Amino acid sequence: MTTLDTAVLSLGAGNMAHAILQGAQDAGALEEHQLAVLDPNADRRALFTLAFHSHEDAARWINAQDGEVPMILLAVKPQKLREAIEPLREALRAQGCRPCTWISILAGSRIDSIHSLVREQDRVIRVMPNTPAQLGLGMTAIATDNDPDPRDLDRVRTLFQAVGEVIEIPETLMDAFTAVAGSGPAYLFYLAEGMMRAAKSIGFSADQANTIVRQTILGSSQLLSGSTDSPGDLRAKVTSKNGTTYAATTTLDDQGVMEAVVAALTAARDRGRELASE
Repeated sequence: MTTLDTAVLSLGAGNMAHAILQGAQDAGALEEHQLAVLDPNADRRALFTLAFHSHEDAARWINAQDGEVPMILLAVKPQKLREAIEPLREALRAQGCRPCTWISILAGSRIDSIHSLVREQDRVIRVMPNTPAQLGLGMTAIATDNDPDPRDLDRVRTLFQAVGEVIEIPETLMDAFTAVAGSGPAYLFYLAEGMMRAAKSIGFSADQANTIVRQTILGSSQLLSGSTDSPGDLRAKVTSKNGTTYAATTTLDDQGVMEAVVAALTAARDRGRELASE
């Protein structure tokens, strides 16, 4: 694994930022001295060796770093975008800091919107990861149609390849990617929640239902990941005509579950577009 040749400041120290940065350190892509966070929450700051409450202190740290263009991971709630960026931007200006590359993991926040809030000489790259990054099994998309600096792109790839798979897509597909992959883990957890509820309703204890469902999803996920068969083909292999699985999947079809999944992901994509306008 290539080690990054620059410092990284995370603006926000929430669960996703922690997953990305800890995963990058564990993979050897980022060394501890290259990393700092800026967050008003003392509990979140406590998770990191170097953490700032003051924007001025964070700007001074960036200014003191050697190496290539510093990267700022923008990891706050999309609704807090402006109020999060502005004080750090002004601190960077006051310190006379060199140009930085802002890496946004914010759902719905467009590159041009972010660029309008940072300094003119700063650069912006938009990405969307998901929470399995904390296990090194993340899925991340990088928007590349704004012609990012190739060196920036290489560094972003290095950072996110340390915590999973990476694809490059046009920004116009970012909301769709967020709906499928960014929110995707929640859909699996939703399914697990329903399976556990059903298991208990047909006779299993809560502990038994928990063990059965977790292991079934783990094993099935590994089968899907390791197979070249489509999900439909894998499902067909365990579905005998008029058997137990057939009874279950036919009921799901009768209830319109497949159509509901499509509608749910479309709603998630559309919400991303709304966030951009908000």
